[in-house]
Amino acid sequence: MKLVIVESPTKSKTISKYLGKDYKVVASYGHICDLAIDGDDGLGVDIKNDFLPHYEIDPRKAGTVKGIKKLAESADEIILATDPDREGEAISWHLARVLDLDISKTKRLEFHEITPYGIKNAIEAPRTIDLPLVEAQETRRILDRIIGFKLSKLLNAKIHSKSAGRVQSVVLKLIVDREREIQNFVPEEYWTLHANIVNENKESCKALLTKINGEKVNLHSLEEKDNYVNNLPKEVWVLNKESKETKHYAPSPFTTSSLQQSAFNLFKMSTKKTMKVAQELFEGITLDKGSIGLITYMRTDAARISPLFAHIVKEYVSKNYGDNYYGFAPVKAKNGSNIQDAHEGIRVTHVDYEPDNIKSYLTDDQYKLYSLIWARSIACCMAPRLSNDTTITFTNVNKDEFEAKSQINTFDGYSKVYSKYEKKVEDSVINFDCKEKDVCQIKKIDAKQNFTKAPSRYSEASLVKAMEEKGIGRPSTYASTIDTIKARDYVSVSRGYLTPTEQGFLTNDSLQEYFSDVINVAYTADMEAKLDDIADSKISKSNVLNRIKFL
Repeated sequence: MKLVIVESPTKSKTISKYLGKDYKVVASYGHICDLAIDGDDGLGVDIKNDFLPHYEIDPRKAGTVKGIKKLAESADEIILATDPDREGEAISWHLARVLDLDISKTKRLEFHEITPYGIKNAIEAPRTIDLPLVEAQETRRILDRIIGFKLSKLLNAKIHSKSAGRVQSVVLKLIVDREREIQNFVPEEYWTLHANIVNENKESCKALLTKINGEKVNLHSLEEKDNYVNNLPKEVWVLNKESKETKHYAPSPFTTSSLQQSAFNLFKMSTKKTMKVAQELFEGITLDKGSIGLITYMRTDAARISPLFAHIVKEYVSKNYGDNYYGFAPVKAKNGSNIQDAHEGIRVTHVDYEPDNIKSYLTDDQYKLYSLIWARSIACCMAPRLSNDTTITFTNVNKDEFEAKSQINTFDGYSKVYSKYEKKVEDSVINFDCKEKDVCQIKKIDAKQNFTKAPSRYSEASLVKAMEEKGIGRPSTYASTIDTIKARDYVSVSRGYLTPTEQGFLTNDSLQEYFSDVINVAYTADMEAKLDDIADSKISKSNVLNRIKFL
């Protein structure tokens, strides 16, 4: 008997079906070990001995570990098949240590999709535990323990805050800083002007004032607006008329971040719920022929798909929509990107499992998320949407400029399958016959008073986007980080938007008073980059840990 250890009981059930009677698949139920709470300051880390960690088996997992050990005693071979990321690698490493396995020889499998194809590929291409990846996870855990414990101890003593952390406290700072921007915001008045322009054939169009005397429009009061309108020449002429075909390209395959953003914006799903539902779709849904994973691994920052899947999509698109609807497939990582190219974006595992055909097997949330991922998986390989865009620019003796624009959609392209998830683009037509230097007349000016708006509060979607752009955290941590600051009552949630509580303000301000050199975007992003460097064997764990500024 070959013993295969995965993380999830749902995954073990799905995989067991495909591996057959020679294999026994069991779940570790996530991490079995964590840092102990002993030693100096209860850190579980011997800082003076090159940050040597002291691990212990989670008491809640004692029964699980005992059961796995018993099965391991009678197994001909033990195979580790936890999730294909840093956390999964660390779980495999802890299992190997607890089971006294040879790290250099024990097989480590990666299941990027829980399907017969994905399992067969993994079985045929085993590797061993990636120790640099383990070291990166261990470094992150030690960093979080040291910084979190020290910050939390001070906060608890001074203001009775429940916790602080290397990443969560920086995310809280983003939310607090945004709230103060809103509180301190002073609206500024500005005016936009549209001219109703008529040609010699009595055809008219509406054109936006874009320049005054060749410069940006700056009308910030009623007086300035009236002065401009009262002195505006009525005669204009066509400076330029340009028509061109515009290609509107399909969105890339989903990453963890973009999936969380879309799910929130479209369905108001929290990041936590999105990841829970995605996990269910990945680990296996029971259909009429048994359990199968419907999407690939959902913790990824890669925005590419495999060439094999691209070929399958090409056949599907050509058969169902026509050859002209297929575009090109994103099968390569972007140049200079910091992603692991072995990973794919989040996609469906079978294009033929169309959402409506399997709806009866899915919960409402599973159906919504699966439908979105299915549509994106097809659309990302499809041809661009095409439109015919026309811009007519008018000018006058003062070198003012007015622009009239039209857009006529000529080919729906990828929107054929993705339109329900995008803002609908209506045709805007200008019936205005003209050529360069034609003289026209302004018949009317429509003026609108506007005021600048304060920045919006962060939603979970926009916060995830900010975290990704600023390099704070990684795909596997976005949801848990947001969930933590909500659970600590540092923020409240109203209509999907995050507002700091009084305790949140107090916590952030105390951290900034004492630890601003650590709790800031630049330091946190640099640490994340260093963890990536450890995983890539570019620097050592000691190098990074010795950078902690307040040991």
